[in-house]
Amino acid sequence: MGGAVAGPPLEGRRVGRGAPGPELLTGTPLPVPTDDISQRYLEKAIAEINDLGREIAQEAGADRAPVLGSGHPQGDIFLLKYGPQTAEQHEGVAFFGRAGQAILKSLQRMQVDPTVIYGTNCLKFAGADEEQAREWLAREIHIVQPKLIVVMGQDALSCLNAVRFPLATEIESQPGSIQKFTPTVQALVTPDLDASLDEAPAKKDFWEAFKAIGPWWSEQPPY
Repeated sequence: MGGAVAGPPLEGRRVGRGAPGPELLTGTPLPVPTDDISQRYLEKAIAEINDLGREIAQEAGADRAPVLGSGHPQGDIFLLKYGPQTAEQHEGVAFFGRAGQAILKSLQRMQVDPTVIYGTNCLKFAGADEEQAREWLAREIHIVQPKLIVVMGQDALSCLNAVRFPLATEIESQPGSIQKFTPTVQALVTPDLDASLDEAPAKKDFWEAFKAIGPWWSEQPPY
């Protein structure tokens, strides 16, 4: 995530995964793993994310700017907001600007590797059809196959719960609590990040919930 830095806000790379390789539509260089099987899975994920991005851009048309997901297409942590903000719309990249900068700083404080993050919005462009948006979101989750989905705000929570995802259970509005989404994916609900940046009490509530990522991450096995 970023703001006044070159490239997409969520940089698509994992530590120790090899030399630069294929790129996302957003232009993020991605490493190619040395392991052949891992490389094929990564290349498949990159191709599928790019295909999804092209489909979204085509649906948006010439009058609406699509905002695509950013980060590693096999990221362990999947950040989900409801709709893009102005900076994201200008750049076409999810989590670009203040929200992304705040998340990166928090991850660094918690010693969570920020390079295993993928971030996206439920709505990919202004006036997007919500049913179509849920279908695209389901595809993103299938492609990325995260271990944890961080659901930011009630609108994003409603969107995720309405997604027809295999073996999924409904996520409850319990900020700061790690919950089961599917047998292989957990979920963490937080307040709306975009609505929490300018008011001290709201900001405190967001970070109190978000910091649950720290203990969760520390319990994950090493690669």
